[in-house]
Amino acid sequence: MPRPRKFVESDVVSSAGEVFAVHGLAAATLDDLVRATGLGKQSLYNAFGGKRELFFRALSEDREEAARAVTEALGHDDASPIERIRGHMLTMAIEFSGTDRRVSLTTRALVESAGTEDPLSSAAKTGIDQLAGAYAECLEHARENGDIPADANVQSLAVYFVAVTRGMELLGRAGVGRGVLTAVALDALRVLGVQPANRAVRQES
Repeated sequence: MPRPRKFVESDVVSSAGEVFAVHGLAAATLDDLVRATGLGKQSLYNAFGGKRELFFRALSEDREEAARAVTEALGHDDASPIERIRGHMLTMAIEFSGTDRRVSLTTRALVESAGTEDPLSSAAKTGIDQLAGAYAECLEHARENGDIPADANVQSLAVYFVAVTRGMELLGRAGVGRGVLTAVALDALRVLGVQPANRAVRQES
């Protein structure tokens, strides 16, 4: 009889996800994963099928968590939909400017994908669609409230905010400072007809 596993798969996937977030799929090594998870190479292969398969497992969980976080951030009923989006964008500027902020695996997959036929592209698109769905729900509420025009294209606006936040994520990873990311976040709201409440942000790099 096979010996029972002595590890929790979700813990292994989470630890591997941290490795992939730092190094990406291509640059992460099996030795990196062994050190992070505490499993031997053969155990990783037996349990997950290999490095690539483990990445997609971690990516699936990461994008679910990312979509859930955005849904929760935009779902507070004590503020208007526009206020929720504004608060969310400013929070992203703060988080993405943190020195210890890791890049999401959806963004990693998007950056490393080789084209539309690459499974990484399909996986990234799934993550983008999930995020866009969270934005679209809030934007639909804004349209129902009359906060944005009745003929506003909610779906394209939702993808727009995904594009802006993923761009902010990469800029923050490259060292762009909080002041600049805050300005980007506030300027992004102009597409909704929202004027920044405070433009006195320092343009730090």
